[in-house]
Amino acid sequence: MSIVYSVLAVIAAYLLGSLSFAVIVSRVMGLSDPRTYGSKNPGATNVLRSGSKAAAVVTLLLDAVKGWLPVVLVRWFGEPWGLGEFTLALVGLAAFLGHLWPVFFRFEGGKGVATALGVLVGISGWLGLVLGLLWLAVAAVSRYSSLASLSAAVLSPVVYVLASGLLWNAERAVTGAIVVMAALLVWRHKENITRLIQGKESRLGSKGKDKGAPAEAAAKAPHKKHKRH
Repeated sequence: MSIVYSVLAVIAAYLLGSLSFAVIVSRVMGLSDPRTYGSKNPGATNVLRSGSKAAAVVTLLLDAVKGWLPVVLVRWFGEPWGLGEFTLALVGLAAFLGHLWPVFFRFEGGKGVATALGVLVGISGWLGLVLGLLWLAVAAVSRYSSLASLSAAVLSPVVYVLASGLLWNAERAVTGAIVVMAALLVWRHKENITRLIQGKESRLGSKGKDKGAPAEAAAKAPHKKHKRH
């Protein structure tokens, strides 16, 4: 029966991960669909381009929670049902894959940074804290969200394994899940990597220069032109 429970847990995690909160929050708050402007990525960074910081923060938190919740539920309540570290690794990966390829949104998802962080926090609060601080440090220095995400992704399996002798025992299944998430994060950022190499990547805080910016953000532009004539 533990196999059945494990399969059900993985399916539930994938379905939860398939909730694209960038789209849902934008609809609820009356904003443009984030898949229609900027990077067209349904994630918190692109939602920020709508001009609503509140929507971006809510999206970030909910995307992280949907990665964290299935992992901690297995950790806290899984043992009596025969759900161990292997299932924990699978549900975390399933939630992450749900964000990348959401069944509810024609399998067109985001890059998975916030959801991956939520999974890592569920695995270990210390692991999530270290990688979150790493993201903030790289983002603060470079002002590139993509570079910060890539740095945290690449180093996540390294941090997990190195810290295993101090804070926890590294599990092969969990290590494998983290490696897969890191590889997928790098792959989903391949266009960002190209732009970083070319020096064309947009920095955090840049405004009004993204192609396809939402109508709400560009609505004032024609009025400024009239004043110049």
